[in-house]
Amino acid sequence: MTVQLTPLHPLFAAEVSGIDLRQTPGPALCDEIHRAMDRYAVLVFRDQQLDDDQQMAFGSALGPLEQTRGVVDVHKQRLKHQQMADISNIDLDGKLLGADDRRRMFNLGNQLWHSDSSFKATPAKYSMLHARVVPPEGGDTEFADMRAAWDALPAKMQAKIRDMVTEHSLIFSRGQLGFTDYTEQERRDFAPVPQRLVRWHPGSQRHSIYLSSHIGRIVGWPVPEAMALIRQLLEHATQRQFVYAHHWRQWDLVVWDNRSTMHRARPYEDHTYPRDMRRVTLTDVAPTLEQQMAA
Repeated sequence: MTVQLTPLHPLFAAEVSGIDLRQTPGPALCDEIHRAMDRYAVLVFRDQQLDDDQQMAFGSALGPLEQTRGVVDVHKQRLKHQQMADISNIDLDGKLLGADDRRRMFNLGNQLWHSDSSFKATPAKYSMLHARVVPPEGGDTEFADMRAAWDALPAKMQAKIRDMVTEHSLIFSRGQLGFTDYTEQERRDFAPVPQRLVRWHPGSQRHSIYLSSHIGRIVGWPVPEAMALIRQLLEHATQRQFVYAHHWRQWDLVVWDNRSTMHRARPYEDHTYPRDMRRVTLTDVAPTLEQQMAA
């Protein structure tokens, strides 16, 4: 099998053809996929009728998987694999989540711009989301190219933020929506972690702004001043020229690099239609503060 790439956006994102991921790719094909990810940061694989085991096998072929999920009610897992995140509106009994279910309230935070697992000490590398059931309209996912956003910053702003350290937590992102309903264990699990605000991507040899709704502080800054700057950067980074909007079809598998992109889910009628999406996430090599920056 050979990777065939069709660009989907002038800056990033490409559709991949010529690959059937029901067969776990070998090392040579994985290397091709990694190189494509370094270039495009978002890859769309259409018509991949995978089951959970096959999706897990594909993820594992590309690198180490995250072992924990950042969710509330973590014990309520309807999927076979504990490492697989259930990005759906479906309850354990197969019915739609109730309007006031705390899992539904918590999951509304996915509609904020974010980078997956930036709230973990070692954040995510790739995410791979598979569409099993999609609603008839709505529910798109938007991606922002954080490398292009960095490149477009004035040199003075680049110098200002280059060495900044931020703190990330799920409590910060959900707090923007007024969600405060946590157990004591969840509060401990979601304690803030430090991350670089600017990252260097060794594969693409490019800088990116490491933004996320999970940011709640800049180390050494007053919180209001810090969050005003983060808001300014978010508005800059999500201008339409930096954004690719993916309209889901059943059996799409989309893989994105959390080191180079942000994303957000778009609304749909989740009280009427099921949306069954399953995510496997690869972990990065180390905390961002331990990763090398360009000289």
